[in-house]
Order: sequence, then C-alpha cells, then structure tokens
Amino acid sequence: MSLLDRELPGVAMTPDNIRTQKLPLVANLGVALAAVVVSAALVLGLGLGNWVLVIVLSWVLYLVGLLYAAGRVEGRRAARNRAWQSLIYSACLLAILPLASVVWTLVSKGASRLDGNFFGTSMNNIGARDANGGAYHAIIGTLEQVGIAALIAVPLGVLGAIYLVEYGRGKFAGTVRFFVDVMTGIPSIVAGLFILSFWVLIVSPWFNNGQPRFSGFAASLALSVLMLPTIVRSTEEMLRLVPGPLREGAYALGVPQWKTILKIVVPTALPGIVTGVMLAIARAAGETAPVLLVAGGAAAINFDPFTGNQSSLALYVYQQAGDASKYAPARAWTAALTLVAIVLILTIAAKMLARRNSLTR
Repeated sequence: MSLLDRELPGVAMTPDNIRTQKLPLVANLGVALAAVVVSAALVLGLGLGNWVLVIVLSWVLYLVGLLYAAGRVEGRRAARNRAWQSLIYSACLLAILPLASVVWTLVSKGASRLDGNFFGTSMNNIGARDANGGAYHAIIGTLEQVGIAALIAVPLGVLGAIYLVEYGRGKFAGTVRFFVDVMTGIPSIVAGLFILSFWVLIVSPWFNNGQPRFSGFAASLALSVLMLPTIVRSTEEMLRLVPGPLREGAYALGVPQWKTILKIVVPTALPGIVTGVMLAIARAAGETAPVLLVAGGAAAINFDPFTGNQSSLALYVYQQAGDASKYAPARAWTAALTLVAIVLILTIAAKMLARRNSLTR
C-alpha cells in the first residue's frame, strides 16, 4: 500500500483529487458552531463557569473537531497543518486583543474632554467641583523634558554603539556592554533616586543660594538615564546588521573609517536606529516615578525647565487618577490618550524622515 493510500483509506488517490479534496468552509464553520454549542451546554448548563470558560473550551473543542474533520477529508498531514495554522491565528488574535482593548478604552473614555479648554488651560486655581481645567502645563512639561532627555541620550547612545561595533575590542568594550545590560534592567525609581541624590541635593544648591530645587531638567536627566541603554543596545544591533562588504568596498576605495561610518554605515542602519530611539522616547514619556521625585509636579504652567517645579502628562494622569473629584477621571483618560497620540505622531514623523534617506530605499 502506498503512502497516499494510507492517508485516506478506501479512496483512490490521483493527482486530480489530491488537489481538489479540501475541507469546505461550511464544514469549518459547522465545527466551530458545534464547538460553541457543546461548550455552552457543558459550562453554562452544569454551572461550571462563565463565558470566559465557554470561549476557552470552545477553542479546544474546535481544534479537536477540526483535526478530526480535516483528517477524514484531507488526510493526516493536511489536518495537522490546519490545526497548527489555527493555533498560530489564535495566538495572533490573543496578542492583538489586549492592544485593541487598550486603544478602544483610551479612545472611548478619553474623547469626553477633547476640547479647547483641556489643551489650553492648566490646573491652576481649579477646585474639586470645577469641571474645567486641562493639561496644557503637563503637555509643555512632557515635550520639554523628553526633548532635553533625547538631546542628551541619543548622541551618547549612538556614539557608544558605534564605539562598541566599530572600535570596541578587549576588556573595556566588554565592560561597557556589561554595564549597558545592567542599566537596561534598572527600575525607573532608581534612576529618579540617583538624580535626586546627585543633581537635586548636591548640584542644584550651587545655583540656588544653597537651597535644593526641583526642576524639569532634573527629570530630563533621570529620563536620559533610562533611555541610554535602550538606544545603545538597539543601535548596536542595527549597526551589526549592516553588510560587511559595504565597509570593505569603502575601505578599498581609500575612504577613512570615520567617513565610512558617517556616510555609509549609519545611514544604512538609520531606520532601525530611529525605531530604537522612538522606543526609548516612548518609554521615557510614560515614566511617572522619576518626574514625581525630581520635578515635583505643578498645577501652573512653567515654561522654564531649569527653574521651579514642572509637571508631565504621565504625572498628570497619576495625580488625576487619584483625585477625589468626579471630574478627575475624565481628565486622566484624556491625558493618557494625548500622551499616546504624541508618541504616535513623533514615531510617524521620525519614520518618514528616516525613509527619505537615499541609502535605505
């Protein structure tokens, strides 16, 4: 007996019916419907659980039924292929559902305060019974703090990655990689405590008549500590993906190494570098603990990041979520939606700028 005969006993296998024997879509839907009905009857009828258990049991019964039905029609190999394909699709759906749920929750709950008052006013002189009040001061603080942190961390991170990939050899490079890996796992509260003990308590009194002072710049320093390892590791991986013949061709033409790195290696890896930078910026923009420790937070608008307390959107969300006012939750949801929108806009803009590079087209 041939292998094809063993796949479907009693069916004469020819090239024509091998290509045409497929499980109909109606049968697939019938298996799914039967799985749901049986699962609901077992779980709800016997009082074993709620609709969550019904969905899980339906999924298991559907896979078992699909494996049996496809095995009878298409053969064991095709049945296993369909089962694994269903598992992959299910895993993809499970990964997308939380993200879709977060987006839907942000949009549905955050749209209630998307008005001019929210984006044009601060929380200064806003009482618990006042429905007005916005996040203008927090938006300004977030843009300034993250912008300064990016100006500090991006050049240092990219240059550090270039050193590790192009020049780093021996124990010193290994030590740098080790500390970068250690910094990747540092909790944000530790970065905030470091800047608090160093900058706020030791350095800032030199400029404020001996008095420690919170500031948005201190928050930027804390955020740059969090951004730096992410930028170094992502940039390092992108630079390692640049093909070696590109470097060798430039060296063969007599181009110095620094110019090869500047004109060929970095532009080729630029889209990946931008992605890593935007991931670091997104993480920094959503941090609350460092800003709370070293910026202090403020209800009024402060355009000067070097003097006085300053707020941020993440800190604003934290404060409004714990406020007793009945109008505070709506402000918190709208601020969270605004923060996500700012990060999305920055990411799209950075991607568009990176794609204009002629070497990456």
